[in-house]
This record gives sequence, structure tokens and C-alpha cells, in this order.
Amino acid sequence: MRTDLIQEARRQAEICNACRYCEGYCSVFPALHSQRAFAEGDITQLANLCHNCRGCYYACQYTAPHEFDLNLPKALAEVRRDSWESLAWPQPLAKRFHTQGGAIAMALVAGFALMFLAIRAVGSAGGDGFYAVLSHSAMVALFAPALLLPLFSIGLSLRAYWRMVDGRPLTLADLNAAFNRAAHMTDLAAGHGEGCNFEDEDRFSQSRRYAHQAILYGFLLCFAATCAGTILHYLFNSPAPYPFWSLPKLLGIPGGALLTLGCAWMTWLKLKSDRTLGDPRAWGGDIGFTLLLGFTGLSGLMLFAVGDTAWMPGMLALHLGAVLTFFLLMPFTKMAHGFYRTAALLRNAQRYRE
Repeated sequence: MRTDLIQEARRQAEICNACRYCEGYCSVFPALHSQRAFAEGDITQLANLCHNCRGCYYACQYTAPHEFDLNLPKALAEVRRDSWESLAWPQPLAKRFHTQGGAIAMALVAGFALMFLAIRAVGSAGGDGFYAVLSHSAMVALFAPALLLPLFSIGLSLRAYWRMVDGRPLTLADLNAAFNRAAHMTDLAAGHGEGCNFEDEDRFSQSRRYAHQAILYGFLLCFAATCAGTILHYLFNSPAPYPFWSLPKLLGIPGGALLTLGCAWMTWLKLKSDRTLGDPRAWGGDIGFTLLLGFTGLSGLMLFAVGDTAWMPGMLALHLGAVLTFFLLMPFTKMAHGFYRTAALLRNAQRYRE
């Protein structure tokens, strides 16, 4: 990891530790104030606990033009991005996406869509619905490795992170505390419940918290819909396509709507926000990932809307291209932040017991 980023974050953390004005703002400050010195792993843990709500910046009396020039949200955002890049496997792909994320995502979606259209042009699979374009066995052969290999990569990265922050064996109490905090997104309310200052300067807003929740629960509903379809296919011998009142549709349609709206909302908030209070190098990658995730949800809804018409093969190719791109880029995009922040919350829950 870059020592200059660690040193600058350490300098600011030491000043914050002496001041303690922001003690109750979020999970970062109780963790910060519980220590007297900060090793590299401590700074990395604080960085991944930070949700960039920016409340501490607007409350701080030591920001520029003060000689201390504190900007803790930016310092921790830079360390956070550097930790994802340094711990990612393989590492070079993460650095490339954070600087050119939008272009990479667009190129891959288009490339994979053309690939799926080319497969269809070679010959129909002879099935019903989507399977007339691409057989079920072909989909499994393509998408199973595209999901499992990135998950393996994330697992390696999290193992390295857990060692860096001196993580211990987990208990049920740790899991309950961390997942409860993540589900309610408590740290996006700056610790006082009024919201954060992400997109509206020193005025509090719940918008970012609600947008995050729409994305999270939309994604989980889409994942549940996929699981339901898999169970119906293999255990009940009921392959797709499924009617509207089936479980995959009842979960997937509201999930896709929440995912699409949440990503559009989040993109709008990011465009309004002050980039100097985050990591400028990661901004393009953040926007690229958010748009990719939103397009994945939107293309799924459009695929349902076009039904079994002449538009279906092209729409299916775009949707599958988006899903495949999302899977393959998962360890190197901001999707990884969900895994790292959960790990940081788990380690934080452990420290309350130590």
C-alpha cells in the first residue's frame, strides 16, 4: 500500500484523536479514539469503516484554511481505494478500473452482447423463451465460472484484509452487530440519525442512505429471484420462462425496479457532491460501476417488457452482457466495498468485545 496515503491519514487521525469533537458521529470515531497510535492495519480498518458521509468535515474547525488542513473524508477515501487495489487479485485490473471504469464497463457490455448475438446467429438452441437464443447448459457453462472465480478472488482479498486488521474468529454476536448495522446503514446517518452531508454540503439529508438501501435490497431481491429460478429448474423440473405470478418474477421485477431507481438516484447524488471530499481518482470508477449496476437492472426489466417479441434476442444479449460484465468486474469495482465494509464492521464489533 502507498505509504504517503497512510502517513497523511495517520497525521489527520492523530489530530482528530486529540480533538474528539466528532466522537459520536459514526463508527470511525469511537474506533479512532480507542487507540493512541495507528499502525497501517489500523488506518486501513478506519478507512473501510468510513462511509464518506462528510459530517465530520463540515463540523471540523481545522479544515482549510487552517494550517492543519484536515480533510479526513478524502484521506480515508484514498486509503480505502488503495487498500482495495493493493489487496485485489489480480492487482493490476483493480487499478485500471478505478481510473477508466466507465469505458471498460461499456466496452465489455457491448463486446459480450455482440458475442451472444453471434452465438445466436450460428444457430438456435431449440428451447423455449430465452433458451431459444442460448441454451440453459450454455448459460451455466458461461456464467457459473464467471461468478465463482470473482468470488474466489474476493475471498483471497478479504483473507488478506482480515490478516492486515488482525481479525479474530467470529462469533454470532459479531455477526448480529455487524449485519444489523449494515442493514440499517446506520453510518450513513452520521451517528445522529439526521442523515449525512454527502450531496448537500452542511445540510443533512437521508437521500444517500435511502438510495443505498434501494440498491442493496433491489440487488438482494434480484439475487433471490435467480435462486428461486434455480430451485424451480433443478428441484421441481420447472424451467423458464416463468409466468408473472411465479416467485422469480414476483421477486425479480420489484428488485430490478429498486436497483434501477436506486442507481439512478445515486448517480444524481454523486454528480451533485463535492469531489474534493472523496477520492478524485476513484470518481470515474464509482460512476461507471453505478451505471453498470443500474443498467443491469434496467435491461432485465426491459427484457421482461419486450416479452417473446422480435426485440427479445437483442435485449437478452444486452442483459446477459451486462450481467457477465458485472460478474467479471466484481472484485475490481466498488462492488468490493460491500464486502470490505462488512469485514470492517465485523472487526469493529470484535473490538467492542476486546
